[in-house]
Amino acid sequence: MNNTFGPSGFLVRFALALLLVFATYNPGGLSYFHWLIVPTYDGPDKSWADSHALKFLAGAVLLAGWAIFLNATRLSLGFFGVVLTVALCAGIIWFAAELDLFAADDQVVITYLTLVVVAIVLAVGLSWSHLHRRLTGQVDVDEAD
Repeated sequence: MNNTFGPSGFLVRFALALLLVFATYNPGGLSYFHWLIVPTYDGPDKSWADSHALKFLAGAVLLAGWAIFLNATRLSLGFFGVVLTVALCAGIIWFAAELDLFAADDQVVITYLTLVVVAIVLAVGLSWSHLHRRLTGQVDVDEAD
């Protein structure tokens, strides 16, 4: 078993977090949220995309993904770690706005940046035990109650 953790391990976790966040909602309109709020067509030309069961199944898969990511983030970072990670990301975004890298009053850009920050927090939460072990040499152990 390979116990090494590097940039590729974090990037995989970040990509999975991005997939989860943007599959749930994004301003582009191609998300579970947008698919869910579209009225279901029950006519003769009904397609598989109109299936209530498929919408339920997709929602259950997304809910399981959120449960895994949020629980791992809660256990590894805690409230203070999440606040610190969000503050760091907000500072970077603020600095980028001051450099005029994007329009700070553009709601779509702000929404995308917010979703990326959520994905960063989830990826850091999922990776923190590995990062902590590499930085300090200490191993995090979950206690059984």
